[in-house]
Amino acid sequence: MNSTVSVQVAGLLGPVLMAVVASEYLNFGIWEKVEPSLVYLNGLFLFVGGLAVVRYHNFWTEQWPLTITVTGWLILLAGLYRMFFPSGRQAPRSGGTNVLLFVLFLTGCFLTFKGYF
Repeated sequence: MNSTVSVQVAGLLGPVLMAVVASEYLNFGIWEKVEPSLVYLNGLFLFVGGLAVVRYHNFWTEQWPLTITVTGWLILLAGLYRMFFPSGRQAPRSGGTNVLLFVLFLTGCFLTFKGYF
């Protein structure tokens, strides 16, 4: 494992994750009336981003860089889900969704900290 690579990827992935999660939370209603083609496109971007993280940083270790690897795989899987099921029901705004978004935002904060401090 190369810690320089982990720091570089964390410095990129952390702020992106924070921005995406915050913007999705603030604009949650846009997914209620969205066309399946836009959901598919969103899935494509998630898939490519997740694949890039997994391809560049697939380190299975018991240290903090594991957070990057797991996040990359989750992004990749979320992208595949949206690509294969673009007409599927999107997650409703609920306590569980808010907790998930909060955990993702905290993950972005953690990765940003590791990438810049």
